Amino acid sequence: MNDETACDIAVIGGGIVGICAAAFLAEAGSSVTVIDRTGICEETSSGNAAAFAFSEVLPLAHKGMMRQMPKWLADPLGPLSIPPAYLPKLLPWLFRFWRAGDPKHYEASLAAQAGLMKLAEAEWSGLMQRSATGHMLREDGSLELYDSEASFKASFPGWLARERHGIEYHHLDRAGIDGLQPGLSPRFTRATFLPGWKTVADPKLLGKAIWTYAETRGARFLSGDVGLVLPSNGRIAIQLKQGRTIIAEKLVIAAGAWSHLLARQFGDRIPLETERGYNTTLPTSAFDLTHMLTFSDHGFVVTPLETGIRVGGAVELAGLSRPPNFQRSKAMLKKAKLFLPDLDTSGGREWMGYRPSLPDSLPVVGQSASHANVFLAFGHGHLGLTQSAATGRLIRDLVLGQAPAINLQPFSPQRF
Repeated sequence: MNDETACDIAVIGGGIVGICAAAFLAEAGSSVTVIDRTGICEETSSGNAAAFAFSEVLPLAHKGMMRQMPKWLADPLGPLSIPPAYLPKLLPWLFRFWRAGDPKHYEASLAAQAGLMKLAEAEWSGLMQRSATGHMLREDGSLELYDSEASFKASFPGWLARERHGIEYHHLDRAGIDGLQPGLSPRFTRATFLPGWKTVADPKLLGKAIWTYAETRGARFLSGDVGLVLPSNGRIAIQLKQGRTIIAEKLVIAAGAWSHLLARQFGDRIPLETERGYNTTLPTSAFDLTHMLTFSDHGFVVTPLETGIRVGGAVELAGLSRPPNFQRSKAMLKKAKLFLPDLDTSGGREWMGYRPSLPDSLPVVGQSASHANVFLAFGHGHLGLTQSAATGRLIRDLVLGQAPAINLQPFSPQRF
């Protein structure tokens, strides 16, 4: 069998998780081929908020989302939207999400997420050094802003939980806010500053740079849209919709929001749902933004990039096939103008991407239940960029039969 139709390790997915998995495997001397339908870092990983959110250790079910859900759902362009026609299909996932918010699961979920974040920070530091991408890192910290004294006080339990895991933060009054980020609306009199928060110059450019490094270590790219994956004489057959078949000794599924469809072909049923996120990237001249801003009461962020100012976030639980609703981008931009009165909202570029989310806010990182040469790496939700280097390291450990760097039981594909 020639090299064009066979490989040692195939990674389905050219987003940031697949890129990092390929980089770690290639560094270890493995022959690895990444398969993607559009290219390297061309879909969801290209348009995220550009944050290394290592402090985001609270599971979404515990961050007040359930409490705020009725209010948010009342606004079709608010932080959370569920099209009525999609609700019946979504109900099983929502039930699991509600159960994940049970207080008895809180400490275990918190510890698992915090452990993954510590590994992510360490692995990103090492990978950026080895790939000479450190110049793309910004360590300016971020500001989380509150609409009222009540919402500020409601955040205290979450900050205390972070403190238990060594995360530094500082609560600010209005003078402190102005000292870090001038130009905010006077409605914001309270904020919390996270000095350890990091962002990257541009997530798409970073992903492509990591891939260039992986290529220098021998990783290869194959353009193709995967239609079918199945066992084949102890190996894995990957059938592309273009008519080509790839035979791999081992397979890593890191296809983001489409991953569960591939995992199901091996009998692994993962309750993944798609959070569709929207943003608008404005020119760099739109505002003098010195730090990333999080408007948690409104479900969106504003990030300074090398390539512009990105206003985005919110959650639309609407699956993979509905057309984008860019009125959501426009609604966030309108609020951003209200919160940053001097923001120039002209010349923006709208975008929508698919976040692969699991109900307990933890990704799946592990082996298929019935196929020891199939590995699953998806479901990172809002934290794909943040946790991708850790996931790449863990997948390398699993594929090569090494002891994983952290306990993988909380991330087991079989936990559901």
